[in-house]
Amino acid sequence: MTLVIKKNMKKLNNILKTIIDSNLDSFQKIPEQENSIKNIIQILIKARDNKRSIFTMGNGGSGSTASHFTSDLLKTAITKNNNRFSAFSLTDNLPVILAWSNDSSFENIFEEQLKNHLKKNDILIGFSGSGTSKNLISAFRYAKKIGATCIGITGMKGGNFPKICDYCFFAPSNNMLMIESIHLTLCHIIVESIRKLGTPKFNYD
Repeated sequence: MTLVIKKNMKKLNNILKTIIDSNLDSFQKIPEQENSIKNIIQILIKARDNKRSIFTMGNGGSGSTASHFTSDLLKTAITKNNNRFSAFSLTDNLPVILAWSNDSSFENIFEEQLKNHLKKNDILIGFSGSGTSKNLISAFRYAKKIGATCIGITGMKGGNFPKICDYCFFAPSNNMLMIESIHLTLCHIIVESIRKLGTPKFNYD
């Protein structure tokens, strides 16, 4: 162990304890929004059963969560004798994102994709730590006009999401990294719940 590491070990220990304690505190507050989680699960199952499409979106880390959640819906959430989910991540087609960013505006990258696909009674899910991302707000506004259901997965005070979304989940934290961790955990809670409500096609034991 180098001298530099030895000198900073006490500081590192304190940092780790603070971060871990903060994480545990935030995760322990998730059950306070149990009803919101149940609502989201029921909406997704209804969309599956009625063959409606689900679209996800987000920026940065939230964009990767949107992609991850879509992947889980398309495979991990498959249950026997039920329809499969029809899910699309608006973060995954880089060429079309760059095209709209270059020719129009980054603010339109999700809305313009929805204009190709979104129909009434479809589901649009947006992940944002702050709930203020302009490209997500623009997409939600378009979705409302079409008659789609809007679900906001956010943190902090939720920004604009509570005003425009039909349903919201708020990660109980003001720390962006923690918010993103909770969002991914929420996605896994939803997918695992869907699996347990049926007979999963795939086992991960």
